[in-house]
Amino acid sequence: MPVQITIIGLGQIGASIGLALAAHKDKAATLGHDRDFSIEQRAKKLGAVTATDHNLPGAVENADLVVLAIPVHQVRDTFKYIAQDLKKDAVVVDMTPVKAEVAKWARDLLPASVHYVGLVPAIGAGHLDIAGAGLDSARADLFSKSVFLLSTPPGVPGAAVKLVSDMVNLLGAATVLTDFVESDGLMASANILPRLVSAALLNATVDQPGWQELRKVAGLAYYRATSAFSETEDAGALSMLAVQNRANVIRLLDQMTAALLELRDELENENGEALEKRLESARQGRAKWLVERGKADWTHIPNERVEGVSIMEGLLGSKLGKMGRRGK
Repeated sequence: MPVQITIIGLGQIGASIGLALAAHKDKAATLGHDRDFSIEQRAKKLGAVTATDHNLPGAVENADLVVLAIPVHQVRDTFKYIAQDLKKDAVVVDMTPVKAEVAKWARDLLPASVHYVGLVPAIGAGHLDIAGAGLDSARADLFSKSVFLLSTPPGVPGAAVKLVSDMVNLLGAATVLTDFVESDGLMASANILPRLVSAALLNATVDQPGWQELRKVAGLAYYRATSAFSETEDAGALSMLAVQNRANVIRLLDQMTAALLELRDELENENGEALEKRLESARQGRAKWLVERGKADWTHIPNERVEGVSIMEGLLGSKLGKMGRRGK
């Protein structure tokens, strides 16, 4: 029998997972749930899930793997709500970009017979410029040639990790084994800081002196620089992410402030040569990153902990019915 996977949250991430798994119906059967009933129905019509259940307890009760593709401020209540309906040895995965705090919620709220695994997805290089975050922006190849950060609490059985790794492989991606502290540090740089910088730029310009004219001429550069905090951004979710990861975020904001002050000093001192050198270094750094991201050949980079886990007998060999309680 295929592994039963319930996807909670059918936006870009959840629906893209479902669309990718749709090509592997012999290995995975997907059931979807979303707070918005109309989104559930659209996701099913698009083929992102095989079936839907708007009753959340019913949606998870037979699942081998439950994937939470929802904002962080919804995760704790969802853990609490589904805890009593999860079957023994079910694996619960969240996709939020902050892990240490979510792991504490999982430890406190999920039963000992259920296994928590944290995942942080990276979008494939071919879709870095994709607009939106909802169902309409979902793609079957969204995670193609990308990596997922995978972290677990102590004592999680290897079969639980294998089940999650196999799912990631079916999405066309690979797992990078990490821990909660390292994962949160990476995501503070890659996810939270860019959005806060965009918000800061908006706060520094919108409705400030000159805005009435600036808004008429602000173009591509302004659009790109502020797009990390777009009109679809959930301010409450971003605020919670920053607070939960505050030590890393504060450190990075200090680094960003220092970098801006260096630019300011070079301008104030009319040091055009130093300024040009600094800007060229930034340009080259971005260009190199885009080339590396496009190649996605991470296995040849020293010290990378990339796990290209084989599917073995498909997900059929990763079912967790034979496992004992967590920690055994």
